Amino acid sequence: MGVRSLGEASDRDLVRQVRSANEEAFRALFRRYGPLAKGLAYRVVRQRSMAEEIAQEAFLALWRDPESYREDRGTFRSWLLATVHHRAVDMVRREEAQRRRGLEQQAETEAVEADIADSVADSVDQADTRKRVHEALQDIAPAQRQVLEKMYFEGKTQADIAQELGLPLGTVKSRTLLGMRKLRLLLLEEER
Repeated sequence: MGVRSLGEASDRDLVRQVRSANEEAFRALFRRYGPLAKGLAYRVVRQRSMAEEIAQEAFLALWRDPESYREDRGTFRSWLLATVHHRAVDMVRREEAQRRRGLEQQAETEAVEADIADSVADSVDQADTRKRVHEALQDIAPAQRQVLEKMYFEGKTQADIAQELGLPLGTVKSRTLLGMRKLRLLLLEEER
């Protein structure tokens, strides 16, 4: 038997003792492979505290279920390092998924905040526009202003306005057209 075989035999003997709840055998395995397990985990996760946690979880899994290591499938060292590697990769995946969710939530929050900001800006713009339109309406002929106010502020149709004011529909349409042209000119002049 070579040195490697003696080490493997010793590992298998220690695992058999762990199955009998021998804490000293467990400690011996931890002393032998703990640094190697932490080193492997660190190479995957790149954070010491996470690497220590992963190595501890792998050893804790052995303590809780020593039957999970099966001698017929390979050496204890290979089993332990595979366990550590799988846990480390799982940790990286969880961290990446959590980071992605955080970025998605941040983007959603920023979008909502932008929507709210746009909404506030739009309402301020609307209030400003409404004020400018009211002021410009004061400079339009009263007959044209009356038709425009009924259409845009009272929501009435030209036919309703014609009936209400006792005017021909054509007159209401002419006043609307003239009033809108004058209003447009007044608003454009104000912007300059």
